Amino acid sequence: MTVAAILLICSLFFSIAAAAEAEKDQWQFNITPYLWLPSVDGTFKFGPPPGWDGGPEVEIDSSDLLDDLNMAFMFTGEVRKGRWSVLTDVMYLDVSGQSSKIKSVDDTDRIPVSATIDAGTETTLKGAAWALAGSYDVWQGKAGSLGLLGGFRYFGLKATTDWNLTATVTGSDGVSQVFPRSGNITESEDIWDGIIGLRGRLNLGGSRFYVPYYLDIGTGTSELTWQGMVGLGYGFKWVDILVAYRYLYYDMDDDKLVQDMSLGGPEFGLKFKF
Repeated sequence: MTVAAILLICSLFFSIAAAAEAEKDQWQFNITPYLWLPSVDGTFKFGPPPGWDGGPEVEIDSSDLLDDLNMAFMFTGEVRKGRWSVLTDVMYLDVSGQSSKIKSVDDTDRIPVSATIDAGTETTLKGAAWALAGSYDVWQGKAGSLGLLGGFRYFGLKATTDWNLTATVTGSDGVSQVFPRSGNITESEDIWDGIIGLRGRLNLGGSRFYVPYYLDIGTGTSELTWQGMVGLGYGFKWVDILVAYRYLYYDMDDDKLVQDMSLGGPEFGLKFKF
């Protein structure tokens, strides 16, 4: 299914629902600054450095983002009227010193690189994500809510890998030189995907506690992307305190910089309501 098809289906769904029901509720707004601290796992396929034949395939190991975080900017926003809402999510991350290793080098054949010759490889990641979606609550009650959503997600990623090997990697013929012992390489990728999903909350009895949840799935530039979140919230009149676990996954084509990537970890936020 293409991005255009997903967006067309979402547009038709919301247009039909809008024509069927006119809402008279007041406008509501909320904004949620948050901090997400995921572990990062992934495989990146770089093109060959200038003057060399083979490009490296680099694997990033899971690590604590907080130790390597240089800068972060994250917030979500929502505009709601009755059962209808428009929501957006904006995130920027600058992470340095991610532990990584070169798995292989792409010559005419893919040449495996032994972990024993890797004397130290690090990858720096800079990423900006933006999601925009419309949502319609198909169920609202004292126990909570369930909404269906459709929209898109953009993820722009810049990866820089610095490697240091104890030996030069030679070609598949065992003679020709393919990859240098040390160096660095930088590439970037822009990923656009249409997404569909669901979101809502489950109220815990008559208390101020509730369980927010979110799930989407999509495709476009990626073969598959999905994101899930579940947490615990406590509501006051003007602000909610949120703690959650969030996971984001990408699966890409073989010719892309990102082969696969996952980010998962705790999230902390304050939801201000107007």
